Amino acid sequence: MTAADTSGRLPDAFLRPGSSSFVDFLGAHAPELLPGNRSTPGATATADLAPHATTIVALTFGTSDGGRGVVMAGDRRATMGHMIASREIEKVFAADEFSAVGIAGSAGIAVELVRLFQLELEHYEKIEGSLLSLDGKANRLATMIRGNLPMALQGLAVVPLFGGYDLDRSTGRIFSYDVTGGRYEEHDHHSVGSGSVFARGALKKLWRPGLEASGAVDVAVEALYDAADDDSATGGPDTVRRIWPVVATVTADGYRRVDDDALAAVVERIVAARTVGDAGGGRA
Repeated sequence: MTAADTSGRLPDAFLRPGSSSFVDFLGAHAPELLPGNRSTPGATATADLAPHATTIVALTFGTSDGGRGVVMAGDRRATMGHMIASREIEKVFAADEFSAVGIAGSAGIAVELVRLFQLELEHYEKIEGSLLSLDGKANRLATMIRGNLPMALQGLAVVPLFGGYDLDRSTGRIFSYDVTGGRYEEHDHHSVGSGSVFARGALKKLWRPGLEASGAVDVAVEALYDAADDDSATGGPDTVRRIWPVVATVTADGYRRVDDDALAAVVERIVAARTVGDAGGGRA
């Protein structure tokens, strides 16, 4: 059979037994497709050439069955230097049915890395016939971030925040990372991105043990509100355009995105609570 006769068939690499990791498969047969294997013309001022996404917060809350879930939220602004590149970018995604990942850093590479991570988890599930453990998911993401180190050294870093429901421990857990792929488990709450220092301050004040899901959503939105108040790269809720943060919960029932109507009500409560009243009646 000639080469022309076999052009419609899958290459042998797709039919050969191998690793359950799609990233490993891609690295072996098409390494140029991995985000970290690409190069940019120069290593100076590269970060200002691509949109950057911030800020992400995550916190745990109590569930009705006595366990814990995770809320993850991200603002909608992406910046490029001193300019607003986008007001509607989404930074929180379902990694799979029981986990969520939020992105901070170079937006384009971060979104591509998330899509590759989603495919990695789906590929594992199809090959192995079972879900990867939450620790396994966190480790796989760490390996992918480490693979992006060459791009990070050129200013195109990706620093995600990962959270999910651990089916083995019946509890929600949160993991943070550094640009070298270092993985760190966080307790109760955490934030990443340019506005994280302000968001963490809010989380420390507002989070409490026994917080329920609705209360945790309120805390997440208020932490982003505080971050936007002091960090120009973080976008606050836009009541004119009706653009709200992306907020999701992960529990034993899986990943659930909070709808915009519920978020609008949360924002209204926060704004009302922070509105300065005019006791004297003479202030415009």
